[in-house]
Amino acid sequence: MRVIAGSARRLALKTVEGMDTRPTTDRIKETLFNMLQYEIADCRFLDLFSGSGAIGIEALSRGAREAVFVENSPRAAACIRENLKTTHLEDRAMVMTVDVLEALRRLEAKSPAFDFIFMDPPYNHDHEQEVLEYLKDSRLADADTVIIVEASKETGIHWIEPMGWHIQKVKDYKTNKHIFITKGEH
Repeated sequence: MRVIAGSARRLALKTVEGMDTRPTTDRIKETLFNMLQYEIADCRFLDLFSGSGAIGIEALSRGAREAVFVENSPRAAACIRENLKTTHLEDRAMVMTVDVLEALRRLEAKSPAFDFIFMDPPYNHDHEQEVLEYLKDSRLADADTVIIVEASKETGIHWIEPMGWHIQKVKDYKTNKHIFITKGEH
């Protein structure tokens, strides 16, 4: 796994061995950031269920102003910190080693809305529903925030719009998909 483009281009990223993480492949990461390329510069990026931190690091490498990484596993959070140091991007990053909902509550008190919120929760545990339920009344996501959920191809999304969100688009891959969501009609 590596950084695809930007200031840290081609630098290798580490992953935590033996964990049940699913690092986003370089090909999927490249496709995702090609779709976002004109909006990443100077953005605020929130990477939930961060794993190795590859998605948030890619955003920083491509010019994001700052990125917040939320990862509950101390081993994975240490891996994120190591990857940030390797890529020389640690000065624009914050790593939170807590549960995602706890991190959102802590950020709520001091953080304005993020431009992008990316989440890649463990598949088939409904964590994305819990996060979207929290964010629908949160100041961390406003009308301009784009939320990207990485989910298994089989994950149903019928519940998203009745919850008050708008699905902008769904990008399907071989085994998973990215769901692009905003608040209300956009």
